[in-house]
Amino acid sequence: MATRSSETVSSESEFQPRRRVLTMGKYILRRNGVPAGARGGLRNMLERSLGARSFAVFWQYWNPVFGYTLGRYVFSPLKRAFPPAIALVVTFVVCGAVHDLVTTLVRGSLAFLFTPWFFFLGIGVVAGRLARMDLGRFPWRVRATANLAYVTSCLGLALLVRSSWRAWVS
Repeated sequence: MATRSSETVSSESEFQPRRRVLTMGKYILRRNGVPAGARGGLRNMLERSLGARSFAVFWQYWNPVFGYTLGRYVFSPLKRAFPPAIALVVTFVVCGAVHDLVTTLVRGSLAFLFTPWFFFLGIGVVAGRLARMDLGRFPWRVRATANLAYVTSCLGLALLVRSSWRAWVS
């Protein structure tokens, strides 16, 4: 039986089982342990993200609504075209740009803080993965301190970039 070219298999990937896409509600439940908007969700998010064993795991728990959206609509398409590490850093930059855009609209003046901050956060995730970071053997307080140090160090670098950028453009 002859088949039209549009019906032929174009790649081996079509033979691989398709990953089931979680709904946002199921994603939030998986990340927070409670449904979206339920009592205890914010506390769970903070405890799980701050106590994460690595920077990558930190972001699996932090802001699951934004994480779901970025993962599905930014990271996944980018990962098809670029190596995962590049797709990840670009996803962080996109997230930072969205934060800067909202801040700029609210303030009425250009805010160039979140884009470099999130760039450094993305680099931190990639570096942590390359180093096979695993803080799981340490108590929650040590993990939380390490994760907060990571976030604030990246913020410090972003503030340096912003002040240098402002000096350069003025």
